[in-house]
Amino acid sequence: MDSERSRFPYCIVWTPIPVLTWLFPIIGHMGVCTSTGVIRDFAGPYFVSEDNMAFGKPTKYWKLDADKVYASGPNAWDTSVNDASEEYKQRMHNLCCDNCHSHVAMALNLMRYDNCTSWNMVKLCFLCLVYSRYVR
Repeated sequence: MDSERSRFPYCIVWTPIPVLTWLFPIIGHMGVCTSTGVIRDFAGPYFVSEDNMAFGKPTKYWKLDADKVYASGPNAWDTSVNDASEEYKQRMHNLCCDNCHSHVAMALNLMRYDNCTSWNMVKLCFLCLVYSRYVR
């Protein structure tokens, strides 16, 4: 981890959304990092940012285990993050149904993380709440 450069390899990262997180502390903005720690997040309609999270630098991260990737092929983690990002560049952002959490869930489903293909935004929200750590 390199919090100064915002590099969190094999992590899911989270940052608060002004006002919304103040009212509902469990809600925030989520991104998924590549094997080198580059953050990808579904930041708005038809836009996936790279290394520039929509609501600022990550405040929490959840380190995942690269050995739990069951997809085949070279560099399955990065391929899955890239494929999910390319798909979400074609999608309209919807705060309630198809959002940054959904983007991360798609990446995990594509890589079959923990031999699971049923990742979704609700599951990620609660697991991130339980397993994530504050950056500082």
